[in-house]
Amino acid sequence: MDRIPEQALDWAEAGQPVALATVVETWGSAPRRAGAQLVVAGDGTMMGSVSGGCVEGAVVVEALEALEDGRARLLEYGVSDGDAFAVGLACGGTIKVLVEPVGSEALSLKMLRDLVARRAGRRPVAYEVALDGSDRRLTEAGHDDRFRRDRSGVEDETGRFIAIHNPPLRLVIVGAVHIAQHLVRMATEAGFDPIVVDPREAFGSPARFPDCQVVNDWPDAALREIGVDARTAVVLLTHDPKLDDPALHVALGSGAFYIGALGSTRTQASRLDRLAEAGVAAELAARIHGPVGLDIGAASPAEIAVSILAQMIQSLRRP
Repeated sequence: MDRIPEQALDWAEAGQPVALATVVETWGSAPRRAGAQLVVAGDGTMMGSVSGGCVEGAVVVEALEALEDGRARLLEYGVSDGDAFAVGLACGGTIKVLVEPVGSEALSLKMLRDLVARRAGRRPVAYEVALDGSDRRLTEAGHDDRFRRDRSGVEDETGRFIAIHNPPLRLVIVGAVHIAQHLVRMATEAGFDPIVVDPREAFGSPARFPDCQVVNDWPDAALREIGVDARTAVVLLTHDPKLDDPALHVALGSGAFYIGALGSTRTQASRLDRLAEAGVAAELAARIHGPVGLDIGAASPAEIAVSILAQMIQSLRRP
């Protein structure tokens, strides 16, 4: 999850004028999807993007003007416009961007604080706003399909823009092995918050995993403590039933969007047999991706990590 709302709040509370720019609609080959955000401070500092670089300059100018008059504005850029080439959308895309000053008659500082607090508490929240900027609210109900698909967009029925703020994606890796070292780095780049679980302190040490949380506890206890939810992927890499199987029982009973386990086809068959003997229903055990990862012919630990991350993303985006 990006930290655009958090950065906006930090700048606003430090006394900077701040405006948020949000992609509300796209057509054609627009490079960012609805919900992408850019925050602009009064001194011109910015973070994030609404087009991958195509129209940022034009949006920043509009955002600074919005800070002057305190009013929200809806911008549209596309190849049908006379300024299409000037703003960089000659590739064929069209986007609409809603610019909202913070702390004015547009987006209040109180509402921004509330949004950031709910995000910090891992509470899914939708920010609803009329496209003319006349009305806005936060809600945690009524948009189940959008929350599930992680899709922001304009509602046909109301014409309001719904910005979905899901909890950050997490990856719990059971087994602090060589593959895990590569997977942690790659998953972090892809927007996941990784957690490595291994009771063996020689494996699960800060020296081996300096950039993520490490939990030296038995996997089942660790997973219960972490709290696996629908924004969590669980990957088992120990290749040891004493560690993997207890973790699987917890993961299968959770809402995890992805569960993967390292091992050959034979290892997976043995794993399923053990789960069946323990009373786990076959349809529940079928949630396990094993052998873990997409079949891309991966051989090295880094390549295996690529295949795992790709399968995780596939499960998230194409359920």
